[in-house]
Amino acid sequence: MRKTETFYDVIRRQGITRRSFIKFCSLTAASLGFGPDAKTAMAEALETKERVPVIWMHGLECTCCSESFIRSAHPLVKDVVLSMISLDYDDTIMVAAGHQAEAILEETKQKYKGKYILAVEGNPPLNEDGMFCIDGGRPFVEKLKYVAEDAMAIIAWGACASWGCVQAAKPNPTQATPIDKVIRDKPIIKVPGCPPIAEVMTGVVTFITTFGRLPELDRQGRPKMFYSQRIHDKCYRRPHFDAGQFVEEWDDEGARNGYCLYKMGCRGPTTYNACSTVRWNGGVSFPIQSGHGCIGCSEDGFWDKGSFYDRLATINQFGIEANADRIGMTVAGVIGGAIAAHAAITAVKRVTTKREKTDV
Repeated sequence: MRKTETFYDVIRRQGITRRSFIKFCSLTAASLGFGPDAKTAMAEALETKERVPVIWMHGLECTCCSESFIRSAHPLVKDVVLSMISLDYDDTIMVAAGHQAEAILEETKQKYKGKYILAVEGNPPLNEDGMFCIDGGRPFVEKLKYVAEDAMAIIAWGACASWGCVQAAKPNPTQATPIDKVIRDKPIIKVPGCPPIAEVMTGVVTFITTFGRLPELDRQGRPKMFYSQRIHDKCYRRPHFDAGQFVEEWDDEGARNGYCLYKMGCRGPTTYNACSTVRWNGGVSFPIQSGHGCIGCSEDGFWDKGSFYDRLATINQFGIEANADRIGMTVAGVIGGAIAAHAAITAVKRVTTKREKTDV
């Protein structure tokens, strides 16, 4: 049996030069924040390792993860889908349909037993034996369990697969359930967000392809390379927060001056994601930069925590070095808005200093 092509085999067949290949590895390694040795490791892996077979399934979801994925710029999604991996099944974008598509799924499952990655977008509803989501003539939850049996690992794309998202919002009549509550015997990489950032999605795939292993995960199962810091810690509006300068009303003077959106409900201080560093649309912007506060879409339960415009009432104060693991294992001891208190003290100091200068 002819072995599966490597990434390098594919791009050489497409006429890509060795020079361009090395440049691609350098740019991709840099864009993902890998160390200086990653370029060499990436080039070697993409030259020698077979492309990773991927089965991409869809449960209850809106396809926003796929929409985000196809807009990746570093690396381009065409390089990921057509060359780096072997996307053998995705019922949303594949040409085949019906019985032909299901035959391809079965062939891939048998041919690459224990070698393929199962990427799941959306989640399974469990109520009434899963009848609220039928895929290929059977409940999605049954199909999910069947395909997961022989998978090497599972990627849970987005908040739907990772946490349940709006489908699992109270009272959750369909019993929409996160992937890890259904599949318990396979390693699962959670890539939450509604949707996740395109480069975060392709970055996870690139890491697995390059190093042949899963990235280091935090206690919630998210890749630390993208979910280890709060959006607040790298937000360009952070100096305004520290100075006690906040937007009080939409389109007030503070809003026009780019002040901190914390009082308008921004969840940046409690949200772990790469939005403020990787950003969106090819690194052009992210919600806070466009004038809207973070809604915390990469965090569990964000959809059931009240209005996105309600100011956070309970926040624990941690330094910029804090990460999700540390906070998750720390007993909540500071109640009532430590961040607001810090900002208020800063503002009082400014006023006091100003008065002292005036008195002199």
